[in-house]
Amino acid sequence: MHAPNFWYNSPQRPGFSARILAPLGQIYGLATAWRVARPASLTPCCPVICIGNLNAGGTGKTPTVIALLNMLIAAGRNPHVLSKGYGGTLTGPIRVDPARHRAEESGDEPLLLAAFAPTWVAKSRSAGVEAAQQAGADVILLDDGFQDPSIKKTVSIVVVDAALGFGNGRCIPAGPLRETVPNGLRRADILLSIGEQAAQTIFARSWGPMVPCRHFTARLTPLQTGLDWSEGRYFAFAGIGQPEKFFTTLKRLGAPIVGTQPLGDHQTLTPALLKRLQNQARALGAQLVTTEKDAVRLPQAFKRDILTVPVRLELSEFDAVQTYLLNALNRA
Repeated sequence: MHAPNFWYNSPQRPGFSARILAPLGQIYGLATAWRVARPASLTPCCPVICIGNLNAGGTGKTPTVIALLNMLIAAGRNPHVLSKGYGGTLTGPIRVDPARHRAEESGDEPLLLAAFAPTWVAKSRSAGVEAAQQAGADVILLDDGFQDPSIKKTVSIVVVDAALGFGNGRCIPAGPLRETVPNGLRRADILLSIGEQAAQTIFARSWGPMVPCRHFTARLTPLQTGLDWSEGRYFAFAGIGQPEKFFTTLKRLGAPIVGTQPLGDHQTLTPALLKRLQNQARALGAQLVTTEKDAVRLPQAFKRDILTVPVRLELSEFDAVQTYLLNALNRA
């Protein structure tokens, strides 16, 4: 489902629809506030870093998890990832095996993350924590779960797209938020805004005065693969939270984009859909290209024919983030 355009109006001019839906948004926000106020039912034996958001939809959590995994592994830690496996059928707790599991079973994000570190899917986060601990995790990265109070967290990181910010500042369905900005950021240890410098400047001006926690910035950069993107013609498709961001990334690489197809977040990539996209690309003399997260959902028969553009998170203050996290883990 595509987010309504009015969700990303300015807070000062949210629009008619947002105002009409405001009472429902207030009820949603109050319900979340009541839920997150409950005490944790499980205090894990090892530290837990939660990577979540206030917005519904994609904000850059998966690249953030990958960056933190690489950081922790380089520091000698043994991080495991815990996810609910959105869109997958596995109830778990089960460790994701990229050689055995498919995205329809585990969800696409856990399948992608399993290439970087041991990754668990569990509909019950408490059971997932227990399984990861027993398997030797000395730190658990909780992918999403910021609004789940059941697990005691060592560090909570809220990720936000700097270009979109917190939208019109209202809760679902009047806006994009799972909870209000003041309530959410009061529980956060770090706010990580992801985007280019121009977007970061606007975000800081619009939302900076409301940020009570540490605020770090980052940007997504394509992983260098040696491919000269300026050669050839490309038809791009993406089933992520913000498909347009992927199309913009390709244009910045110098890729001639002759067609694009935004899909729903986590949308199933059926053979029929992919055949249609192949036919469209072929008619334009173009090569199909997609995101790293979409690539794990591709049926095996299509994997060789579709190019992938991996992106990685580049922290503006890597040393400061690393120092803060390692100190927090050592104190836990």
